[in-house]
Amino acid sequence: MSSLPKQRRYSRIAPTQSETSSFISLTGETVRGDDDDDDDDNDDKNPAFDEEGKLFRPPGVSHSSSELRVEGNLAGGADQPMEYSQSNSIVSPTLGVSDPSKLGQSAFASPSESTVSVSSPSISTTSRVNLVSEYTQDEQLRDKLAHSSYIPPWTAPYIIGIAGNSGSGKTSISQQIIQGINQPWTVLLSFDNFYKSLSPEESRRAFANEYDFDTPSSLDLDAVVETVRTLKRGGKSTIPVYSFAKHARIDKTNTIYGANVIIVEGLYALYDPRLLAMMDLKIYVDTDLDICLSRRLIRDILYRGRDLNGAIKQWTTFVKPNAVKYINPTKENADLVIPRGLDNTIAIDLMIKHIKNQLALKSKKHLQNLKSLGYDIAFKVESYPNLKIMRPTNQLRGINAILFNKNTSRDDFIFYFNRLSGLLIEHAQSNFYDYKPKEVICFEKPYKYQGLRAQQSQMVAVSIIRSGDCFMTSLKKTFPELTVGKMLIQSDSSTGEPQLHYESLPHNISSIGKILLLDSQTISGAGAIMAIQVLVDHKVKQENIIFVSYLSTEIGVRRILNVFPKVQLVIGKLSSMDATQFGEAESGNKGNALWYNEESFLDSHWHFRNRFIDSLYFGTD
Repeated sequence: MSSLPKQRRYSRIAPTQSETSSFISLTGETVRGDDDDDDDDNDDKNPAFDEEGKLFRPPGVSHSSSELRVEGNLAGGADQPMEYSQSNSIVSPTLGVSDPSKLGQSAFASPSESTVSVSSPSISTTSRVNLVSEYTQDEQLRDKLAHSSYIPPWTAPYIIGIAGNSGSGKTSISQQIIQGINQPWTVLLSFDNFYKSLSPEESRRAFANEYDFDTPSSLDLDAVVETVRTLKRGGKSTIPVYSFAKHARIDKTNTIYGANVIIVEGLYALYDPRLLAMMDLKIYVDTDLDICLSRRLIRDILYRGRDLNGAIKQWTTFVKPNAVKYINPTKENADLVIPRGLDNTIAIDLMIKHIKNQLALKSKKHLQNLKSLGYDIAFKVESYPNLKIMRPTNQLRGINAILFNKNTSRDDFIFYFNRLSGLLIEHAQSNFYDYKPKEVICFEKPYKYQGLRAQQSQMVAVSIIRSGDCFMTSLKKTFPELTVGKMLIQSDSSTGEPQLHYESLPHNISSIGKILLLDSQTISGAGAIMAIQVLVDHKVKQENIIFVSYLSTEIGVRRILNVFPKVQLVIGKLSSMDATQFGEAESGNKGNALWYNEESFLDSHWHFRNRFIDSLYFGTD
């Protein structure tokens, strides 16, 4: 009895589109299986912009740069509904569909079977510059962002400063904020790591409890400012580690990159004007000095290896006088003062709600910026020498038909995708790698062979987990000795905002040369743009990045080229935004005027609209 291949619960070949969905929605990156609906409705649940495109302010909160005032209605709790105007500033083409196809129909139907109309509002460069201006007042950073047309979340992080006396509860409140906002990209930057290295004489005095650790001069404030400035620009920063038991910095360091929220916590967090200028919210924890003393004694004796007499001596000699002289006056720089520290739960809850509202606005602007990309550029494949699409040979047509067929078994799917991914890697090699002549002499039957050898000695590929991992088998066959980097970029389930969860790259990636960046599917282009931005932040030149993708939508490619015009792209199959592009077939072409899209695929068709390759490849469908 012959066994038939297991038929999957959905069709991979039907060009189905939903009447209520917009194919450029960024949430399309996360859609799998039958879940073909957009999350655009969720945009109405997150207050961000009013009808004129201005920032929305929830009732009861004043966003003054000098203070935070909490008024009546906000105290009603997290469940209290908020009223706001629906945003009309989010740029999204409208997709109207008549007589939508059903799953199971042929993917090679003519475009006349389903009428798709796309209206693309013109997006002026000025609108993006205005958006950049709202992000930051730093002129140098604003110019950089306006030029790149893309603002990654970590390029304009939300910076919170928390100051107060020793033992006031700064660290505890910082932990409360981290738990409350529930953002995995939050960094706690403590001033305790930035104490200056001590000379032998100063070290002797420190062990005798005679060295003053509570004056501004004991801290390397320049290093703190430079670290925050680097993180604010989206760069990678190395943080030292200070040992209070040894009164010295140890060899270990911590590296920070990709922070969306930075909490700067320390005695003098609100002391330096350079830090104050970079902060979005400044908090002062006001706790009675007697309570601070009791907390400090417990901390110093239990966790910092000090004795009772030494701790009291330090308090009376250095800590309390410096608190009165230096720290208490910084209260005037705060936007928000929290009396009684951690005991003031109402103030902490209101503060966390305010921070979450600000982060929601920031996320909304990030999505607005992403959705505005790619529409105001002329797109013609022949105009981009750095865009290489595989020619539709008979072999490629056959492999595409097998991969798009819902009855294809998983073994066949893996086999043919490995074959196709090998062709894509070979296409990238032949078009974008640099070679030099290499003569090979065979000794058994002496003759000379004139070949080519890659100029760079180290081959590096970066996989966007998990979609890019589908290339690994073919990649390792092509390059026996290969260095592989990883990135995990996922879209938020409710908003569709791409988020960088993990990155592991070679330490010398900026000096290697050509870098392969792999992703089996490109839908909105948001994940690819973020991955390329990570490489650029690690000093990799745009022209050295080769992005390889099997299936890609036109809007995804447009966005990538809009932001990174020098990046090299290798695409296996490219769809089109609009059916009006097809026109009449030229001589020698089949189907329509676009040689790379003979089947008249649209961005809205199912297999370009949904992620399915990695699910089928790894057997998780």
